[in-house]
Amino acid sequence: MSHKPQLVDDDARERIRAALDESLFVEAAAGTGKTTVLVSRIVNVLAAGAARVDQVLAVTFTEKAAGELKLRLRQELERARRDNGAAPHLDDAIARLEDAQVSTIHSFCADLVRERPVEARVDPGFEVLDDAEARRLFDRAFDGWMEETLADPPEGVRRALRRRPPGGFQTEPDSREPTRRLAAAAWRLAEWRDFTAPYRRDPFARDARILTVVKALLAFADLTARAGNQRNDRLYLATRPARLLADAIRAPAGGRHDDDGLEAQLAELSANRRFMDPYRGRGRLYGKDIERETVLARHAELGRLLLEFREAADADLAACLERELRAPVARYEQLKAASGTLDFLDLLLRARDLIRDDAVARRDFQRRFTRIFVDEFQDTDPLQAELLLLLAADDPDERDWERTRPRQGALFVVGDPKQSIYRFRRADLDVYARVRTQLEAAGVPVLHLTSSFRGAPSIQHCVNAAFAPQMTGGSAGGPTYVPLSPTRSDPVGQPTVIALPVPRPYGAQRVSAAAIERSLPDAVGAFVRWLLQESGWTITESGSAAGDGERRVPIQPHHVCVLFRRFQHYRRDMARPYADALEARDIPHLLVGGRSFHEREEVATVRAALAAIEWPDDRLSVFATLHGSLFAIDDETLFAYFHRYGVPRPFRIPGALRADGTSSPERVRFQPITEALLLLEELHGRRNERPVDVTLGQLLEATRAHAGFAMRESGRQALANVLQIGELARQHEAAGGLSFRSFVEHLLEEAEAGRGEEAPILEEGAEGVRLMTVHRAKGLEFPVVVLADPTCRLRRPGADRYIDPERGLCALRLAGCAPIDLIEHEQEEVSREGAEAVRVAYVAATRARDVLVVPATGDGPREGGWASPLDDAIYPPAGDGRDPETAPACPRFGRDSVLQRPPDVAASAATLVPRRPPLEGVPVGGAGQAGGWWDPHLRA
Repeated sequence: MSHKPQLVDDDARERIRAALDESLFVEAAAGTGKTTVLVSRIVNVLAAGAARVDQVLAVTFTEKAAGELKLRLRQELERARRDNGAAPHLDDAIARLEDAQVSTIHSFCADLVRERPVEARVDPGFEVLDDAEARRLFDRAFDGWMEETLADPPEGVRRALRRRPPGGFQTEPDSREPTRRLAAAAWRLAEWRDFTAPYRRDPFARDARILTVVKALLAFADLTARAGNQRNDRLYLATRPARLLADAIRAPAGGRHDDDGLEAQLAELSANRRFMDPYRGRGRLYGKDIERETVLARHAELGRLLLEFREAADADLAACLERELRAPVARYEQLKAASGTLDFLDLLLRARDLIRDDAVARRDFQRRFTRIFVDEFQDTDPLQAELLLLLAADDPDERDWERTRPRQGALFVVGDPKQSIYRFRRADLDVYARVRTQLEAAGVPVLHLTSSFRGAPSIQHCVNAAFAPQMTGGSAGGPTYVPLSPTRSDPVGQPTVIALPVPRPYGAQRVSAAAIERSLPDAVGAFVRWLLQESGWTITESGSAAGDGERRVPIQPHHVCVLFRRFQHYRRDMARPYADALEARDIPHLLVGGRSFHEREEVATVRAALAAIEWPDDRLSVFATLHGSLFAIDDETLFAYFHRYGVPRPFRIPGALRADGTSSPERVRFQPITEALLLLEELHGRRNERPVDVTLGQLLEATRAHAGFAMRESGRQALANVLQIGELARQHEAAGGLSFRSFVEHLLEEAEAGRGEEAPILEEGAEGVRLMTVHRAKGLEFPVVVLADPTCRLRRPGADRYIDPERGLCALRLAGCAPIDLIEHEQEEVSREGAEAVRVAYVAATRARDVLVVPATGDGPREGGWASPLDDAIYPPAGDGRDPETAPACPRFGRDSVLQRPPDVAASAATLVPRRPPLEGVPVGGAGQAGGWWDPHLRA
């Protein structure tokens, strides 16, 4: 008879199951079965009669997780009834399971507010806006405000419109256009509108500061103009922007100086990286009687003045914008009130206010929800924590959440601070730590679950070795690392941790990000093809357990997930090259949430055609439609038509080409154009008589577009994207879109803003390699995980916001400008963001069950990439990487982990060779097969 193996955290698991009269705070590491223990505790509470099913509140943070939690709960209740025989409490729970409040925090808040709309001060028939609907309504509010404001812009708007965006810091894809930058800034204020403290505005003598910098600039420009070799001196060339600006200042447009323009130009010069960090050039002398060091010293002084000026000007401008952009936020609030709608933040605020401020409602809901279960607590924000702690409080008169104590057994919280990665969605690890401390002080035990059922032991050893030194707690608010404890066995005869070298990591002279981005996608595609078609490796199906014999199966495409830190970088689709590499090898794949939807050629083609249908006099849209892939009329035919009849337009087709029954050579030659224009005429005439998706369907059917898109390279994605436009049209009409024009305008606005996700090629349960971001993969697991896009920086150079909850202040970077409170606390905020970046890498690495593939460069680690926290675990100790040895179940390896270097660059002592273990932090088990470095020469 088999028995269940002893786990290091069995005592904690038993306490969770049995100590039903205790409130508990549980920290559950990745893969430790936190959902399982949460469900088992709910089942035990119901089975013991400690609460009725309608007294249970179980909160999680995604709709998908809530649905899965309710399904698991039903399954476990039915299993418990089978195992226990007669169980009246379980019978009642199963019969009334729909009465249980198992939902997201936002759905729960909506239910609270709907039940008491008068006390919550909302329209009883309110509707909830999703994120896209909320942004559209806000854009409407902002556009109306902006149109009025431009007649007499206030100081902040006037100055901001003169600014160009800083080179390296953009908060949204649409942030390069001035008014869109302001819209993005106002939207950020709307997202944090519950923090109402105004930004500090210190005295700023702008005119005097400009004069000081301009004097230094003019003197520097005169000095650098005296270069001895103006054609080839690299320092002279690098300092050219200063001379150009000096010339513009000496001869201003219109004959007078514009301080707003000067401020913008000086800020732009300070952000010019080539100017601020110039090439030194060669030789002691820069020009006749001018030492090069003198020029460099004067440059350093000017650079200091520019940076100091920009920092002060930015802080002053941010304070102006914060004050002025409250107006469109207020208009957004008015539009919501007029339309009877609430966004997600409204739900939290109204529910929190209801429970905090209305004693009758607070007591009523406390009596109703006697057992509160909170999943993924590390992703909570202050409003959510406040609401839940008030509901669990033992004193119904207490309205200060930080002074509450939970009722005995009323609160069960589970989370993992090492997986807190949603800071951009208001998740606050400081709140997590404060709540934990508060509950501990109130006598709530803190339990740890560390036995992980997910990763193979060698993967867990790798993760422990990588992250234990980096998660040490401290002032950044990060957690102290708790090591994973393995429960499975390593597979016999195949690796589990693979370092995948970039074949061609070099630019002209050194390893470069651009070279890595060109080379790695194909290497990943080749490795995945080998894995699927040649390796013979096996994995454990998700859900199979060691106690059941751990059935192993061959690797299939849906077992593989390629994880990204980002999908877009300056409007560049980072996932597309990887998808193309898989497509080129006929490997099915699913791109989950790709962000380049509107940049895809097929989407642009259909968008132009819809614009041509709505505006038949729009020459550019009509030409793009005729010339694009829907009609594919060649240049020669279009030019001949233009030369003979002018610009081709619907409703202006020459009579000779419309005539029936004739067959002249000219009519035959221009028949494709005539038929296309007639189709656009017909679709235009009936566009408002039928749904938009029907008009789109007729366009695609008439042009046989489905077959054309499906047969091209990446055809499955192209076809899915075209069909997605039809789905967007249906959603637009369901949301109240009143006309064909409104949808086309919406589509054009989304394209301009760079918003919109690519359509999934396959259904979630279908065959195909997954490509997704780490944030999308949170809570999921995959047998094989490949980390991609290693050039994405681990952390951004500057902080995004500073929050002071005691003051009610959220100091945001607005339109690229940091307010003074953010500047003064930037280093601590950068540390917080850096700590979260390490946690993102931890989440990525812990998605893997059987194989973890980490990109690497063979000539030594490239610091600063998002996956670099794993470097210490995959790079062997110095001097231990030069002996080639083929890993088990792998092809024969060569002697170099770099496929191509520049002619004058050779392998060094730091160069790794393709080899089996040991990898640092990945101990060799009994079979000695934990992992190794792949050979980049093995490509297909």
